[in-house]
Amino acid sequence: MTLPKNNIKRIHVNQHHLRANRKDGGNRPVLTIQTSKGPVYADHIDIKGESSLVFRPEKPLPCGARIWIETRAQVNYTRRKARG
Repeated sequence: MTLPKNNIKRIHVNQHHLRANRKDGGNRPVLTIQTSKGPVYADHIDIKGESSLVFRPEKPLPCGARIWIETRAQVNYTRRKARG
C-alpha cells in the first residue's frame, strides 16, 4: 500500500504493541506511520525519498514517541496477515 508524497508522515516504533507481542506472543504490527488522517500500522516500510531522523525528548509526539523518522516522500508499506 502507498501513502502519497507531500503530506508529512512521522514513522516510529509502537512500544505498546512491541511489549504486548512479547508478553502474549501476538502479531500486532509494531511500526506506526502518523499521518494527518490518523495512524497507519505496518510491518515493513519503504521511504521513496528524503527523510530525517528526529530525537526530541523534551517535546514527544502525542503518542509518546521521542524518536521518529519524518518525511514528505512517498511511503510504501505492508502488513503481514494475522496468524490464524
